[in-house]
Amino acid sequence: MDFFCTDIDVDLIEGSQFLKSAGGAPANVSAAIAKLGGDASFSGKVGKDPFGYFLKQTLEAVNVDTSMLVMDEKATTTLAFVSLKKNGDRDFVFHRGADALLTLGDIDQDKVSQSKILHFGSATAMLSNPFCTTYLNLISNAKDEGQFISFDPNYRGDLWAGRSHVFVTFAKKAIALSDFVKVSDEELEIITGTKDYEEGVNILHALGAEIIAVTLGKRGTLLSNGNRNEIVESIPVTSIDSTGAGDAFVGATLFRLAKTEHIKSIYKDFEQLRDIVSYANKIGALVCTKIGAIEALPSIKEVESSMYQK
Repeated sequence: MDFFCTDIDVDLIEGSQFLKSAGGAPANVSAAIAKLGGDASFSGKVGKDPFGYFLKQTLEAVNVDTSMLVMDEKATTTLAFVSLKKNGDRDFVFHRGADALLTLGDIDQDKVSQSKILHFGSATAMLSNPFCTTYLNLISNAKDEGQFISFDPNYRGDLWAGRSHVFVTFAKKAIALSDFVKVSDEELEIITGTKDYEEGVNILHALGAEIIAVTLGKRGTLLSNGNRNEIVESIPVTSIDSTGAGDAFVGATLFRLAKTEHIKSIYKDFEQLRDIVSYANKIGALVCTKIGAIEALPSIKEVESSMYQK
């Protein structure tokens, strides 16, 4: 649960007005898929408190299956408080709660095994156990089952201050098991240690990733399948709020990938991958034209209308 300070250019000491908002990258991804007309289930843990119920209702309102959302009787829902200063710096306070306590026993393994795609994209997943072990074991199990694995490391500097090397270690473990990896240009540099995009992408492929998408904001997305790489352009928009744009991109990509009959046959079909990423770029751009994350996600009708106009 995110609380954004709406006071202008103040820190959290001085701020007094806050806007409550549903947070969490995997929730945004699942909501994007559902709003585009796909089938998405969310797995995670919240507190059995007003904030947990709010998050549950937010997902259900956009037709995300929440049967694997665990509501903890004892732990509270994780909270984040954020204020933005004029110079762009954030004042950030994080209160970790129930999400950190997700275990393999909380997971409906039968339901997970029936999924065509499993997406892992939590910014908090690898911070501590038991969630970190649960997370990596789920990825490993999915790999053993031959399922299609999507991974977005979702690096947040505020959460990993002084421990970025730990983040890199765990991220590399997940990347090595993943079919599709989405990273920002910042994350690519942090994980690979190079500013050179092509070199960084090659390092991720060497780890084991099959398809890589490096999001570059308004410049588009660098797509690579190991044999070929190309920057796929986005569409020009007047950006109001970029919150959730990367998650919308991932959701749209997975929505289109799930429509592929033999999903792993797409690895070397660069033309089809480029078409999918071009579509996802447009969805991410559309999100930037509205305020919010889940609230700004377009429905399939809005997408079709916008693309027709283009």
